Amino acid sequence: MASTDGGSTAWSVKAFRRGETPLPEPNLGWNVYGKGVESIGRDGDPETIEVPEPAPDQLLIRIDAVGLCFSDVKLVNQGGDHPKLYGRDLKVEPTRLGHETSVTVVEVGSELADKYHPGQRLAIQPDIHVDGRSTAYGYTIPGGLIQYHVIGSEVLDADDGAYVIPVSDDIGYAAAALSEPWACVEAAYTQRRRLQPLDGGIMWIVGRPDDDRAYEFSAGLEAPGTIVLTDVAPQVAEMVRSDSRAGATIIERNGLAPGDYAELSAELTESAGFDDIVLLAPSSADVVEGLGKLIAFRGTMNLIGTSKIEGKPNIDVGRIHYHYTAFVGNTGPDIAASYGEARNRADVKSGGVAVYVGAGGPMGQMHMQRALESANGPATVIGVDLDSDRLAVAWKMLAQLADDKGRTFVLFNPNEADETVEELVARHTEGRGADDVIVTVPSGPLMSNSAELLADDGMLVLFAGVPNGTMAPLDMSDVYLHNMQFTGTSGSSIEDQAHVLDKAERGDLSPDRSLAAVGGIEAAQDGVQAMLEGRFAGKIVIFPQLSGLPLTGIGDLASEHPDIKEAMTDDELWTFEAENVLLQKFASSGSSI
Repeated sequence: MASTDGGSTAWSVKAFRRGETPLPEPNLGWNVYGKGVESIGRDGDPETIEVPEPAPDQLLIRIDAVGLCFSDVKLVNQGGDHPKLYGRDLKVEPTRLGHETSVTVVEVGSELADKYHPGQRLAIQPDIHVDGRSTAYGYTIPGGLIQYHVIGSEVLDADDGAYVIPVSDDIGYAAAALSEPWACVEAAYTQRRRLQPLDGGIMWIVGRPDDDRAYEFSAGLEAPGTIVLTDVAPQVAEMVRSDSRAGATIIERNGLAPGDYAELSAELTESAGFDDIVLLAPSSADVVEGLGKLIAFRGTMNLIGTSKIEGKPNIDVGRIHYHYTAFVGNTGPDIAASYGEARNRADVKSGGVAVYVGAGGPMGQMHMQRALESANGPATVIGVDLDSDRLAVAWKMLAQLADDKGRTFVLFNPNEADETVEELVARHTEGRGADDVIVTVPSGPLMSNSAELLADDGMLVLFAGVPNGTMAPLDMSDVYLHNMQFTGTSGSSIEDQAHVLDKAERGDLSPDRSLAAVGGIEAAQDGVQAMLEGRFAGKIVIFPQLSGLPLTGIGDLASEHPDIKEAMTDDELWTFEAENVLLQKFASSGSSI
């Protein structure tokens, strides 16, 4: 067998990791030509794709690892109709999956020689924007399910500069690739909502003529460039005129019914929505629901009241996730007291009780792992899922970690229990409710039901994306009476991914703990099919440089290869050392399992 320590034999892991191995013949890749898994590759196989010489502004990169994501399934199901493909005819202009990618630089174009060097390791941040338009890697830009390809300005010189992040040699390929989904997890707990009135924006204040309360706006009313007043009491109108910025446009539109709101938005905002909506003394679910539909992208709705709303308004939970719409509030009389991060936290409560709905899936497991590994994480982590097999995988992955961290860890399938989720949470919180509920299942009704688990000052995190326009009943009285928060995020940034890699290098996070199955270049299509079928509870990673490695669960890999098992943890979780053994067996010999 070839050396694993960089010795005198022709192939070694160290030389491979330095990028000192020859280019393959042929170069295999998996282009996507339409809808359906069968559209990936040619007749179920990867195809030969020429490796071009890099232009002066390009890098030739070797793809080392690719994490598969359920977003890949969305693209396969939708083909050219996927929003990030803009109606592209994939038969004519194919794309390629693989946005969770770890790479090594092989050749550097002359114009980039001062920035990159052969052997340099990078992770690609796929959420790329060019002139404000999403041109994501693995979607619009063909992604990483290939052995070698070139990248240029479409990745290295976009709106935020280069969408690549240096990776330490101490981090494995799988861990680096999984830094992208981990960045999405990290982003879910980083403040994305706008929590102040928009400077120069359009604010709409809706009140009740008979409301004699003496409101104030201690800070922030000087921000809007236009303020629209609807049915506000005289003292409110006087306050607005005296406290708003000099030169602000004040518009009065009274006597509007909820059915009139959209027409007003079309007139004043060209239907983009109001940047800030303030609702005083809310009482009608229809009014809250109608106003909620007209919040602008990253806009806020501020509810100020002391009495409950009659009924639960239907709220667009898709927009909370994708558009970062924020619902804030307080009991008054200071309208400005609703704003700011002190009242609107983003991370789970330290020492609190966190409930994870959809805990058995890959992302649910990752969210729970983050909570357990965080120094200031919750004291109690409760995972809820209807699949006991997946919960068993999560237990194997995380139970020892929870014990090591001194945390209470509970996994729960309500279909196999004598109590409900509500009763379980009440038991662990003495009836108070959960401080945080994180939903990783794309279901509007489930999101609505999950909100019922919250305690005062609780936060509902809508991590799973449902389409914009997905309406779910939420008790918005809880926002201003009990400071409950409904939040959501989509995707991640370069900074999020760099933060994950930094945590991994420090040993504060183990991204590849969530790894459930691996495969070589030939296994990519089967990996996508496995996601469709829910074959594995954790993440699937394809190693494009490995040949003869079918899609294999980590447990089966350990059973069939004692040397790989020996390099894993005692509970058979993935490690950097196990990856080295895998590389040695399949990159050097191409043998079959």
